Amino acid sequence: MGSNLLERITINPSIFGGKPVIRGLRIKVETILSLLEQGATPQEILEDYPDLEMEDIRACLAYARSLVANEQIEIVSVEGAA
Repeated sequence: MGSNLLERITINPSIFGGKPVIRGLRIKVETILSLLEQGATPQEILEDYPDLEMEDIRACLAYARSLVANEQIEIVSVEGAA
């Protein structure tokens, strides 16, 4: 199911400089994730963006998860001035 959700996320260099958007609409994945981070409910987002569907919000979360799942984190040690 997750891969079907990711098909809703598109990248087009002529829309927002190639930032990921939802279904070619001028709604950035980043915008939806930011609204969720700020505490907006999916229902509130759907009311504010009538072109969106619940699956689009789920697709944004799936996209973010896939980025984190494929991220490599390098261990960085910070030395104190002792």
